[in-house]
Amino acid sequence: MILKDNTILITGGTSGIGLAFAEEFYRLGNKVIICGRREERLKKLSDKYPGMVTKICDVSKEKDRIELADWTEKNYPDLNIFMNNAGVQYDFNLKEKINLDKLYDEINTNLVAPIHLANLFAAQFINRHNSAIINISSGLAFVPLAFMPVYCATKAAIHSFTLSLRQQLGSTPVKVFEIAPPSVDTELGHDRRADKTQTHGGMPVDEFIKEAMDALHKNVLEAPIAHAKTLREKNEQLFSQMNNR
Repeated sequence: MILKDNTILITGGTSGIGLAFAEEFYRLGNKVIICGRREERLKKLSDKYPGMVTKICDVSKEKDRIELADWTEKNYPDLNIFMNNAGVQYDFNLKEKINLDKLYDEINTNLVAPIHLANLFAAQFINRHNSAIINISSGLAFVPLAFMPVYCATKAAIHSFTLSLRQQLGSTPVKVFEIAPPSVDTELGHDRRADKTQTHGGMPVDEFIKEAMDALHKNVLEAPIAHAKTLREKNEQLFSQMNNR
């Protein structure tokens, strides 16, 4: 992938790895658009990075997703890279009654939104130069942690969906990437911690971004990063055989 002179939209771009990607693409000379739920963070980032475009959007809501795609098509017709990054992470004790609001929020944000947005932007990208869809999954897509059963399931589904999306777009110029992070030191999952300021722990963000950007530059379409590589199972060798008959 050419890493400069693009117009790129990143969901969940106000914190964590989404923000780190936004900052790195901005540094490389791209037009960067970030969207998120938190208006105050978007304002701070637009003030800090002149030219970075921000958009309030809750990707868990269908109307916001459609409005986002229509807005970019109208205002940024040269958009050629879309990153599905927004995500939430909750724990669930399946021996007890679960909070259905959190269940739906996690599924809608982590799975329904990326599928719908990928569909919306794939149609726009088919005739655009250096176009790509980048899905952020997780090492937990391959080996789940039982106390986060829904999060891990959504990431496993994103991995599977990315394989199908790449297959369906194989005859088009649109590249489909999957970046599978390990545990990265961000605020992801802060809602389930008593100390809301505590970070996730794990790989430093700058080290993750360096390896992930290198994978994109080298056109590594499926890139488990660091420890996620050890979690990647070898059970999909038959995928090409089954889908290329």
